[in-house]
Amino acid sequence: MSVLVETEASLPAAAAPPTLAAEPARRRFWRGPLQRSEYAWGLAFCAPYVCVFLAFVAYPICFGVWMGSQPGLYFELIDDPVYLNTVVNTALYLFFAVNVKLFLALLLSGFFMRRGWWVKALLMLFVLPWAMPAQPSYMSIHWMLDGEWGLLNNIIWHLTGEIGPNWLTWRWSALGAAIATHVWKWLPFWTVILLAGRMAIPPELLDAARVDGASGWRMFLHVNFPLIANLYLICTLLTTIFALGDYNPIFFVTGGAPAHSTEVLATLSIRYAFGMANPYLGVATAISALPLLLPLVVILMRKLRTQQVQL
Repeated sequence: MSVLVETEASLPAAAAPPTLAAEPARRRFWRGPLQRSEYAWGLAFCAPYVCVFLAFVAYPICFGVWMGSQPGLYFELIDDPVYLNTVVNTALYLFFAVNVKLFLALLLSGFFMRRGWWVKALLMLFVLPWAMPAQPSYMSIHWMLDGEWGLLNNIIWHLTGEIGPNWLTWRWSALGAAIATHVWKWLPFWTVILLAGRMAIPPELLDAARVDGASGWRMFLHVNFPLIANLYLICTLLTTIFALGDYNPIFFVTGGAPAHSTEVLATLSIRYAFGMANPYLGVATAISALPLLLPLVVILMRKLRTQQVQL
């Protein structure tokens, strides 16, 4: 008599014990390795953050895009000479504010790499403009540049006996004052960021470069800067995005004067929305910066999506 031995391999596929791989692909996509109560707790903890995101991020963005979706708004902007001047001002503001600020931050980060207690004390004093509240600082600079009672013109009068220029009543000097104010305010922050990048360079590389005879500018061009070039690019993208939406220097230093000739897109959108009671035109003014903003965000995300941490 033959004995039939039923092995696991001889069982039909339907009789095999259910496993995680047998679950529907749709359920595996949403749950991942979580099971029942773990999945419920995960949903409970995520729900408040999802609600906050929908209420304060997704809804305002979608509503703003809807407000600025009328093509007639952009034809109205193009017909406005103030808007065209504002686009030029915004381009000049970004070019000079970003490049001058980061170039000086790169140089100063090398200076603060020096050893000595006095360098550390000087760094603490250097960071103070960034740590101070923005609005009082900007208003102080506005009064300092006043053509009649300002501190700068009073110094010129006492030293030379000449009447100083009206800094805020000429377009280019007023725009230059706003750019200089932005650089003064944010230069310490980016200097500290680049200083941290320099300090992260392995000392062995610097020592090896010194042994090979590198020093001074050769050390900077061939060792330091190539190692922090990625960080410098990320800082450039970030500060460009920040400066594009920064209305404080223009609003508090020049006020858009003279005759709205120093407006940038950030301040003009506020003036349209609140000063002229036309929120749709104000939103359209802000949205008109998206052709510049979106590529910057995409490039930034691509730079940050690296598999290895790089300087």
